[in-house]
Amino acid sequence: MNLTSVSRRRAIQTLFCSSAAMALNLRPDSAAAEVGKEGLHMLMIGDFGTGGVDQVKVAGAMQKFVTANGIKPEGLLLLGDNFYGPVKDGFAVNSPRWQNDIENMYPRSVFPGPMWSVLGNHDYHDNPGGEKVQLAYAAQQGVRWKMPGKWYRFDLGPAASPLVTFICLDTNFSSIAGGVDKKTKKPRGSLSVAEEREQLAWLQSEVAKPRAPFTIVVGHHPLYSNGDHGDTKALIAQWEPLFQKHRVHAYLCGHDHDLQHLELAGRFTTHLLSGGGGARTRKLDGKHQVPFGQDVHGFTHLHIAAQALTFTHYSADGGALHTVTKLLDGSFRLA
Repeated sequence: MNLTSVSRRRAIQTLFCSSAAMALNLRPDSAAAEVGKEGLHMLMIGDFGTGGVDQVKVAGAMQKFVTANGIKPEGLLLLGDNFYGPVKDGFAVNSPRWQNDIENMYPRSVFPGPMWSVLGNHDYHDNPGGEKVQLAYAAQQGVRWKMPGKWYRFDLGPAASPLVTFICLDTNFSSIAGGVDKKTKKPRGSLSVAEEREQLAWLQSEVAKPRAPFTIVVGHHPLYSNGDHGDTKALIAQWEPLFQKHRVHAYLCGHDHDLQHLELAGRFTTHLLSGGGGARTRKLDGKHQVPFGQDVHGFTHLHIAAQALTFTHYSADGGALHTVTKLLDGSFRLA
């Protein structure tokens, strides 16, 4: 990993330190992080679609954050598990949950931009065919929900010279999300083997194409995690070599119900988990020594500038928990 902007001593502390503060992930959550007004802004959440009090609280904190800082987000990044639990009368594009848990929860008046979304395991499992409903909802004219396919790309910034390329993927491989449901004894929804192959070929093609200066890949399951699900070996095997070869700056995901920031020794890519959007949080118990991890509800703010990506995790109470800045050369700084 190129750590030119981080002193050798600090890099060692960041990646390998076993001090009490690092082990306990103790960081202040009361001081507000400084939010630059220039550049582009995005907010991200994962594992949010419960319709419950915690989703409401996080959504309220996101609204307050945008209003208090006087920013206009380019859009929201929704990192999967967009809907939990079966819909009584069947999940469809006209289900009341679209209005209650999406449109009104994240109102257009505050978040007028697109809601770029990826699929999580609950989006396949909790309502049979639920992934198809989400794709169909996105196909309607005038909606903010953006899911043109199970995998897709978009660029942000000036049309002639975008700042960042986003590559959104479906992590629900059959080996990860498939199998048989323990309760119903029926097969669980996932990507087919053919879809998995098609997505990999598409990904290989996209990362080989011209891209913006920064590249961010978005999925639901983590490659690496200190959460209760741990690392996802199938994703590491398939995607890690591509991320390193083609210099992917960050991988954003959820699945584990917490907030994390991971840096792996010798790796170009920064890993950010934002899975505190509303579902019940779970304790972290992984073995990676990392800059940050906390089992709290919250969201993540991304500030995009010409020379840097700055990610800040916020709690559901609005306090800044952790900030990392990723530079073009792959190095990173902690606030």
